[in-house]
Amino acid sequence: MESKSKLLGHPIHPILIAFPLGLLATASIFDLAYLVTQSATLATVAFWMIVAGIIGGVIAAAFGWWDWAHLPQRTRAARIGMWHGIGNMLVLGLYVVSGVLRWQADALLPSGIAIGAGFAGLVLLGVTGWLGGELVHRLRVSVDDGAHLDAPSSLSGQPATASATTKEVLRERAVGDDRTFK
Repeated sequence: MESKSKLLGHPIHPILIAFPLGLLATASIFDLAYLVTQSATLATVAFWMIVAGIIGGVIAAAFGWWDWAHLPQRTRAARIGMWHGIGNMLVLGLYVVSGVLRWQADALLPSGIAIGAGFAGLVLLGVTGWLGGELVHRLRVSVDDGAHLDAPSSLSGQPATASATTKEVLRERAVGDDRTFK
């Protein structure tokens, strides 16, 4: 099923999820580094990554919800999409708790609970990321109908099912002449 929200021919939700995924996961890495070094700078960086990750997550969620709302209901994809969305709301909630606790702390230094909420969010993020991968790679959600290895560019205005690119025509001619096309 093709995505209902696209930018330059590509689904928006899969583009946007890279930001919260990367920012929130990296915030937890900075928390780990903070625990080892006790550097307030690392804790501050983790806090601002959490803030940016939450903002990015909310934006990505809006486009994900739009795509999910257009899935045929009573399908495996709709059920997995629902759990993917609910899980990611919990992820954002855990990181919001972590961020609020840091904001209330002196010099943004995280408490054990703040760090624990972030690590719990990271584990859940791994699960919801896998569910998102299941939607795309197994159930073909957000994949153009008829997509194939020689589909034309998204910017061409042609459907993914279009073929007979210049490369294919040249390949057919080369094969017909017993020459190898490279």
